[in-house]
Amino acid sequence: MLRVMSRRGDDRVTWDEQKVLAGDPEALAAVREAERIFAQERARGATAFRVEPGKPAQRIDRFDATAEQIIMVPRVVGG
Repeated sequence: MLRVMSRRGDDRVTWDEQKVLAGDPEALAAVREAERIFAQERARGATAFRVEPGKPAQRIDRFDATAEQIIMVPRVVGG
């Protein structure tokens, strides 16, 4: 799952890893969309974290379709 934090809360893109491995078109499309969003948000300065139960969050720079959950936090601009 890819979660992108925003003013609206968080937007989610989900996919089933087993279906991706099986070549399911819908699952593959969801992964491609998540990759596109990941790249777009990183270009805007967002930071991405891989989150797994029982482990500390790990900052990542590349999309990982095998991650249980990726959370993207937008760049905070202060004044």
